[in-house]
Formats: sequence, C-alpha cells, structure tokens
Amino acid sequence: MPEAVYRFPKNFLWGSATAAHQVEGNNTNNNWYYWENQPGKIVNGDKAGLACDWWEGRWKGDLEQAAKDGQNAHRFSVEWSRIQPTENSWDVDALANYREMAEGMARMGIRPVVTLHHFTDPLWIFEEGGWENDRTVGYFADYVRQVVSTLKDYVDLWVTINEPVVYTASGYLEGSFPPGKNNLGAAFRVMRNLIKGHAAAYRIIHEMQPQAMVGVAKHFRAMQPARWWFLPDIWITRFTSGSFNDAFSNTLVKGKFRFALRSERIPEAVGTQDFVGVNYYSLDKVVVKPFDIKSLFHRRFYPKEAEISETGFIANLPEGMFLALDWARRFKLPIYITENGVEDSLDELRPNYLARHLHQVWRAANFNWNIKGYFYWTQVDNFEWERGWTQRFGLWHLNVETQERIRHKSAELYAKVCKENALSSETVRKYAPDAFDLLFPT
Repeated sequence: MPEAVYRFPKNFLWGSATAAHQVEGNNTNNNWYYWENQPGKIVNGDKAGLACDWWEGRWKGDLEQAAKDGQNAHRFSVEWSRIQPTENSWDVDALANYREMAEGMARMGIRPVVTLHHFTDPLWIFEEGGWENDRTVGYFADYVRQVVSTLKDYVDLWVTINEPVVYTASGYLEGSFPPGKNNLGAAFRVMRNLIKGHAAAYRIIHEMQPQAMVGVAKHFRAMQPARWWFLPDIWITRFTSGSFNDAFSNTLVKGKFRFALRSERIPEAVGTQDFVGVNYYSLDKVVVKPFDIKSLFHRRFYPKEAEISETGFIANLPEGMFLALDWARRFKLPIYITENGVEDSLDELRPNYLARHLHQVWRAANFNWNIKGYFYWTQVDNFEWERGWTQRFGLWHLNVETQERIRHKSAELYAKVCKENALSSETVRKYAPDAFDLLFPT
C-alpha cells in the first residue's frame, strides 16, 4: 500500500470561516432579520435566533478548540448593524466586543482575518435603498474607518466584501436574498457601488494601516460547456463565467466594469487588492437556453456521475478547485482559499470532499502558485441564509436547541492536516478511505 505525504508551504494559514449573522445570534437590526420575518423567504420558516451564541461569548470555546486542533487563523465578519445601529450613532460596546474577540484569537495563536461586509446591511441602510443608493458607499467608508481604528492592533488581513456577485445576483436577479428583486438595472447599480465601496475601504485601510493586506472573498464558480463541441454552449459558458467570475475582479485591474452587456468606468478601483480570496464549492456544466431570458439564456447543472450533497446543493468536483486557483493566479497576487466546504449532516461525504479538495490545493501549491492559506467553511454548523438550518457545513455538529457541539470525523481529519501542515496517506486512509486510491494510486 503506498505511503506518501503532501506537504504544504511553510507558514501556511489553516483556519475556518464564519459570518456574524450566521453565528452571533440575536442580530435583529439588519436586512436578514427583516427577511427572516417575511413569510416563505427561509426554508421551513427557520430563523437564525440564537445561532451559535457567539455574541454572548461561545466563540471562545469554539475557537479554543480550533486552536487545539492546529488552526492558526480564523476568518470572521463584523456586523455593521451592531456597530452603527442608526445613521448617526456608533455603539462603542459593540466595537469593544469585536476588539475582545480579535485580541482573544491572537492570544490563542489564531490570526484574526476580518470581513467587513458579509451579506448583511443595517436596517436603516436597507430602508434607504441599500447598495442601490449611491450614498451607501460613503456610509460604508465611515463604518470601515471605525472598525479599522478599533481592530488594527490585532488585524492586518482584511476582506472588504464577501461574494459581491452572490450578494447581487441573489438579491437583485434571483430574489432569494433581500430585497428579493429581479431587476438587471438594479443589479448593475448594486455591483457598481460594491466595487466603489471596496475601493474606498481599501484606501482607508492602507491610510490607517500601511502594512495591511486587503482583498475580496470572491466566489468562483467553475463552469464548463455541457457539449464541448457545440459552439453556443461554449459561448454561453464564457459569457456566464465572465459575468459571474470576472466582472468584479477584472474591474480591480482594468478599471472598467462590465456586467450583463453593460459597462462603466470605475478608475478608482484599479490596484485595490493585495491578495485574491477564493471561495470555491463546486463546478457546473452549462447548456444554452436561447429563449429563456429570465435565466440569461442558460442552464447550469451538475454532471450525472458527480457525488452530490444531501440537499443537492453541492457536487464533489475537486477539479474545480484547481480551476479556481488557476483563475486566481492570473492576478499575480497571493491567494487565500477564503471558503471551501460541503453540507453534510451525517459527515459521510465531507471527509472525502475535504481530502480531495485539499489535495488540489497542494497540487496548485506544488506548481509554486502563491497560495498562502485555506479556510474551511465552517467550524460549527450555522444558519445558512435562505436555506436556514437545513444545511450543515460544520466540522462540529450543532444542536440548535441545546447549543451542544458534537465533533465530526472531519474535524479529526482537518486537525491532522493543520497540525502536520500536510495531507498524508495515513490520514486519508484513516479518515477518508474512499479517497485513498484517488489520492495515492499504486
């Protein structure tokens, strides 16, 4: 039986990722609290409620465990609506709580990585039109200044916006996120303003903290034509991938924003990223649908042979991770995998998924691509947006009623990788035997 070790680069960051609304509990002053209270918007009528009870301090136990398991970084977000509950007020206690979290992580040996915007907006921003309103760019800049001033002693790795295209498409094209619109013009304005907000945040952070590293967590959706020989499938795949994967990121290089056949110059965005954050989950096949304007003339689906997660949300297609990293390296900047994971309440698919995706990360790093870290989504099951509590991504299972945490086998696997800075045949044989022959062929 083959024995081998896939070693990762020295000083590699190993961590998990969370978002404020999904873990803190009792966030009642933002657009998602409003959305949860609209009938039919969340699966089963679920609500975040207490979530993982991080705001009242349970983050300490979860991250102490992460540190014991060898994690040396954690990506978390700060909740704008707590920090600026109204247009003209700042909550110093909320800022102090986030400072305590960042300081606590540093004491544990965990490098805090802060996301400034992860899908949620204060209700007062939402009621003024959210990111459709050009004034939101300035509001966001003021908020960023407050956060950086508070956390800069402990944080020097910043994510300005999480998945701006997902936020835009889900809220303004598909209608599954607040405000539930289907309006291409609104989507264009929102993403344009998110780009401007990111650029403003980038400059503020560097003004206050010149040594900081600033980037975006970009959801990369790998896409391939369903029929490699059929030109319309090839064209629509390129168009769809360009809109979803490239529109935001290319603007930070070229200063020209192109999205859904519209364009606008945003010169202040040029050069406003120090690293590329990649959120990767799965890969789609794409087929042209010439008469379906609502879906922008295409349909995406998983290959028939793919191993699918329990709700059908994610396919275990690790080759897409390599494609995502290949896409990221063209920016010639350091790369962080800011999210990667799979929903799996029984922890049956996750070990295989995790081992095979980490192997692809190693493969890319072995080509000397500049990959600096990996953050698994997520440490403990949390509230998954419009899908509520129906999807369980955690290395640890959460009993929502009792707040009990139960360790999965995947947590053991990930701990071995983090502690050894390597993926070994011994680890895969023990925790993900279904992946062994694929990763260590004879």
